[in-house]
Amino acid sequence: MWLAKGLKRGTITTKFPKEEDKSIPKSLYDKDCGFSCFNSCMNGCEERDDEIEVRRKIPFNKSVHIFVLDVGSCSSCNREISLLGAPQYDMNRLGFFFTPVPRHADILLVIGEPTEKMIPVLKEAYEQMPKPKIVVTAGACANEKIEKIIKVDARVSGCPPQPIAILKALLMLTGRWNP
Repeated sequence: MWLAKGLKRGTITTKFPKEEDKSIPKSLYDKDCGFSCFNSCMNGCEERDDEIEVRRKIPFNKSVHIFVLDVGSCSSCNREISLLGAPQYDMNRLGFFFTPVPRHADILLVIGEPTEKMIPVLKEAYEQMPKPKIVVTAGACANEKIEKIIKVDARVSGCPPQPIAILKALLMLTGRWNP
């Protein structure tokens, strides 16, 4: 019955509301960048999308393997990181590869706000990495909390961080690009 009603009515879509729309709460929009920011802006997001902070550079002449650890993200950072392998960014041609285990990783890429149960997992992954242990946080949630748990070498701002910003941070961290 519901299928017949749906077919008879047809597709009903509406345009995405603009920022000036009064029906959308202002807390869902970042005032500076204009992008919707569902997690951190509701708590007072102060980060901009274009900020990359690299505290330590470690020159790598060969390929770099990255272990991505999600310690409690809303999956938007996961989607952006998955785009790094897409043809538009193609991180493999730049010598960056994802690895499924932290023991083979040169860089630990942490996303999300850590939950209590994921803090021991984060510490264990960090301990299993070979030296030099490089930690990169991506996204507003991770940037605020991970530094209190382990030493962070680079931060990529944004909610979610853009794939090109993550790629730039990796290039700067490994000494392959100096802006």
